[in-house]
Amino acid sequence: MIGFVLKRVAGLAVTLLLAAFLVFLVLDLTETSAGAPFWQRFAVWTGGALLGDFGISANGPIGALIAERLMVTAPLAAMAMLLAAAIGLPLGLLAARNPGSPVDRLVTGGMLLFTSLPAFWLGMLLALVFSGALRWLPSGGFVPWAQDPGGALTSLILPAVTLALPTAALLARSARAALAEVRAADFLRTARLKGLTPRQALWRHGLRNALLPVLARLGPLCAALIAGTIVVENVFYLPGLGRLMLSAIAAGEPAIVRGALVALMAVMVVALLAVDLLRAWADPRLRRGGA
Repeated sequence: MIGFVLKRVAGLAVTLLLAAFLVFLVLDLTETSAGAPFWQRFAVWTGGALLGDFGISANGPIGALIAERLMVTAPLAAMAMLLAAAIGLPLGLLAARNPGSPVDRLVTGGMLLFTSLPAFWLGMLLALVFSGALRWLPSGGFVPWAQDPGGALTSLILPAVTLALPTAALLARSARAALAEVRAADFLRTARLKGLTPRQALWRHGLRNALLPVLARLGPLCAALIAGTIVVENVFYLPGLGRLMLSAIAAGEPAIVRGALVALMAVMVVALLAVDLLRAWADPRLRRGGA
């Protein structure tokens, strides 16, 4: 297990370094950098970034700006991913247990609906209903964690649901397809021949095997969800990394854009590592170094 974790950490670190290089390269073309060679500038910037120093902007140290905005984006992404799993996995299992039933058709229709809706449109619709009509939740803005943790959490509910629903629909589809495939597997027939009821065989032997392809899909879904925070933060006026990047683009400050992009990629890397650890827990072949 330790070997697996070390390999994944090393692989993801290299991925993050390559992504940072590409970001630096592209944004370096927009700046009139003279004097030091490109590789030297990149090495100096990377060394500073590892220590949290992304340079200085008109609003102060970029590292401090990123750290402040990260306290909005990271909890938002984590809350959205937990909501997506809590909604999508049970619905997918429920639909797979009753194929062709009204429940299955209802869940399948919901999957299609929520995967088709653009995030900005879904966010505005949720704000219209739960903030404008029902007045249950704020329509936008953010209360700082230090000022009111409960208010900060409330500020993230609608944005998190906006991010979670399309991801939950995709997870439900994956879970439904994986469980349908497992139900027809030979090892479940063997378990039933040994005296287990279909439900006992499914719960004892099928669910864990059905979970493996779902977890394999979870990594790309996490990355897409984190990337989606850029849009959702601007819909709900959240002071996260997404709004910081768009504000920096409008202000012509590529140094802030570069630092914020790399910080967002670091959040993705942490999420992917967490998913890989879940996969290793569920699949002993990964812990043993298998495929």
